[in-house]
Amino acid sequence: MEIVKQAIKYGVVGAINTAITAGVIWVCMKCFGVNEEISNALGFIAGVVNSFIWNKRWTFQSSHSWAKDGARFLIAFAICYPLQLGVFMYLKTIFTTIDPYYLQLVGMGVYTVANFLLNKFYTFK
Repeated sequence: MEIVKQAIKYGVVGAINTAITAGVIWVCMKCFGVNEEISNALGFIAGVVNSFIWNKRWTFQSSHSWAKDGARFLIAFAICYPLQLGVFMYLKTIFTTIDPYYLQLVGMGVYTVANFLLNKFYTFK
């Protein structure tokens, strides 16, 4: 039952992170003309900061030090971010007529699942 509660909380945090990440990506791409890859990185930086704080304090209620959890969180991010970026880049080569912004969202979905599992069983265990 605990994992279900954590998954729900993670989903709430994830929805907020998705809005932050997608919003930053959209603003960068559509308002400032920043290329897709840099927009993606900036969006994920904003989302990761939000995600770490809320998942440490609320979702997983970790009592470990901020430094220890932060280091593990960055390791999880270092695994999940290239996975998501790879999915996005691959989809971009296949679906050339679809706006890359929407393909970013698919990559974000892959990231979300992988990141929950790593945070649950590694970062905040």
